[in-house]
Parts: sequence; C-alpha cells; structure tokens
Amino acid sequence: MQRSYILAGTLALVIVLLACPAQAFTAKSLDIAVDQDGDAIITFDYELSLAENFAVFMQIANPAAELKKALEGNFGKPVEVIQADNGRAQFVTRGYATVKESDGTVTVKTPALSFENAEKVLKKYWFAPLVSPDFSPSVTRVRFSDGFSQEYLDQLSIPSISHTLNT
Repeated sequence: MQRSYILAGTLALVIVLLACPAQAFTAKSLDIAVDQDGDAIITFDYELSLAENFAVFMQIANPAAELKKALEGNFGKPVEVIQADNGRAQFVTRGYATVKESDGTVTVKTPALSFENAEKVLKKYWFAPLVSPDFSPSVTRVRFSDGFSQEYLDQLSIPSISHTLNT
C-alpha cells in the first residue's frame, strides 16, 4: 500500500513538472566583498525551479558544489563554502584579488568573472530539458574595503576591476 502511494506521488510530480512552464535557476544577485588583503567573501542569491528544488531535495544536484567548481575554475584558486541552501550560497576565496603596494598606495585588482560555462554544467542533469536558466545576476556588486563599489546589471560576465584604496 505504501509503495503505491510513493509511485502515485512520483507520477504526480512528473506530471506537474511536465505541465509547468520551463522555469529554472535564476541568478538574483552576486555580491563580492573584497578586503584589503585581496581575500573575498562571495554571496550568491538565486532561485531554483520546482524541478531543481526536487533534485536538490533528492540530493541529485548540489547548486553550491557546482558554483564552487565554477568559481574555482574561473579563479584558479580554492573556494571554501561558508553557507549554502536552496536560495543562497556564500563562499570565501583567499587571494581572490591581486594587491600591489607602491609609494604608500594600495591597488586591488579583481579577476574577470563569467558564468558562460554554467549552462554546460547544468546540461549534465536529468532535468536540463525541463528548464531555461538565467545565469546573469540581476545585480552584481563588487565592494572594496574602503567603501568603493562597482555595480553591474544583468551581466553574464563582469570585467576585472582595478581600484586604488583610499586609506
């Protein structure tokens, strides 16, 4: 009897997933807080579709792990997951930015960042045909330790930023 409930529930879920419009992972915001030493705390807010939430619930997909891999591939540096759930992932990257001191001034240069390869990663999952992801965050903000920030709207890639800190 219990097995028939599980089967009926699974079939109902499949019907709902097929009947739903193709919604998917939506990048909401990306905040990169760069400290004076070049380390960064990266906070990524996103929204998952019903299918993706189901995949996460069933432990088929792990958005934080995929974002970690993407960031490590992009930066070429280890990324540590601080916190992750179905709508937010937060990471720390040591040595994220290059720091140069000259004549008493400190210049911090961030690497360029792109989510263009994220779609390739998503296509590996069973639910990929059901979704149409949006990997460009509505707002990307890069903040420096002196309060200066640079903001980008709906950009899939952001350029490297060079900023001289006000000390």
